[in-house]
Amino acid sequence: MAETGHKVSWIIGPDSPSDSMKNFSPSRIICLVPSLTELLWTLELGNKVIGITKFCIRPEHWFRAKTRIGGTKNLDFSNIIGLGPDLVIANKEENTKEQIEQLAEEVSVLVTDILNLKDALQAILDIGRWVGHQIQARELVKKIENNFFEITPSLSPLKSIYLIWKSPYMAAGQNTFINSMLTICGLKNLATGRYPELTSTEIANLNPDIIFLSSEPYPFAEKHIIELQGLCPNARIALVDGEMFSWYGSRLVHAPAYFNELIGQIEME
Repeated sequence: MAETGHKVSWIIGPDSPSDSMKNFSPSRIICLVPSLTELLWTLELGNKVIGITKFCIRPEHWFRAKTRIGGTKNLDFSNIIGLGPDLVIANKEENTKEQIEQLAEEVSVLVTDILNLKDALQAILDIGRWVGHQIQARELVKKIENNFFEITPSLSPLKSIYLIWKSPYMAAGQNTFINSMLTICGLKNLATGRYPELTSTEIANLNPDIIFLSSEPYPFAEKHIIELQGLCPNARIALVDGEMFSWYGSRLVHAPAYFNELIGQIEME
């Protein structure tokens, strides 16, 4: 796998620990990122995680039991500070710069920036190191790597568009984690920029072989397939599990099997 080429994780905040991690052992953790909340559960953090966002739906029993501290981009600061965390885990893209900087005035924040599989694996190792669960993190990374070696990419570089929003249509473009998953699947992403807005005419003019409709953040449904089929009558249009394409934590264990099944279905049509 290629090198990341950028910093994947770093800690900011008052009295932030150095890389030596001396005297740093967080026991009250808040996570602001759904996929990383699931990762913390997989790493066996248990009761050390005291707060999550309203979008941190996995694992389900954590979603029901943990204190919710707002949305990923609409944090409840008083609730967060009131919980007395010693570490908050965030993401450069999923959380806002202003809110993270505000939090960092009060508490140490581990910021992640994940653009591809290599980044995701490094972030898992970094988080495991900072929370003192290195063994679990290394075992998880090895399992993910082994599973990704089993992916059989598409035999032809089908031209694809991966839509994540409607009104306006918005696609996942270049230099995004979703794009890296499409590439691993052997598909060519037609969307330029990072998250471009596309008009109906622009989608039709791109003339994709396949259009993926993600289950998140916009809940695309069967009725949207009919709408888009009218724009691109020759394209194959499929509803896909957004978590498999965009969650960069322990969900990656399951992604390769999902991709292989999806690729197989595409090439049978």
